[in-house]
Amino acid sequence: MEITIVRKIRFQIDGSDSPLTITSIATDRFDLLPLAVGHAAEMAVVLADPALHAFIGGEPLDEDALRARYARLAAGSPDPAVSWLNWVIRVRDEGRLAGTVQATVEHDGPVAEVAWVVGASWQGRGIATEAARGLVAWLREAGVRTVVAHIHPGHAASAAVAAAAGLSPTDVWQDGEIRWTTPPEPRERPERLTHRPARRTA
Repeated sequence: MEITIVRKIRFQIDGSDSPLTITSIATDRFDLLPLAVGHAAEMAVVLADPALHAFIGGEPLDEDALRARYARLAAGSPDPAVSWLNWVIRVRDEGRLAGTVQATVEHDGPVAEVAWVVGASWQGRGIATEAARGLVAWLREAGVRTVVAHIHPGHAASAAVAAAAGLSPTDVWQDGEIRWTTPPEPRERPERLTHRPARRTA
């Protein structure tokens, strides 16, 4: 899969209190766009199926509630040592939104916990897999050493996405979910931990 990171700058975030700057990510078929309040109306329709909450609980939010939620997310984490990063998944050929991916990055490590959700009407097309792989690649490029996800043991589809993105299950459980993780990447030499433009792949 080819991934293009748009206007990406590498930051040393290990132990830093500076938030990680979010950018767009382009995969073969999709654009991952930084989440904005203006996405709420379309996403309220995409996420309207109650079945999406079978494993995570809760219920679909209407446009107003989703708009308020997106405003909080866009404002960023109140903890300066944590970055909240959220994207919507845009199907490039159709110009429509299909779901979201997100990462909560703890700068100490740094470690990112990721999650994804794709609307019921869009499932079965490999969208979550491609988007999750793009997200993990972006996080690696940004300097994140370890990526984790927590997945319900009965959610086979989500487990398959995690595996395709390079995560493996562990024997650690949290709130009834299994912790999946990537192998940590080695720390880079100090002279490489500076601002630098990322290489574009296309």
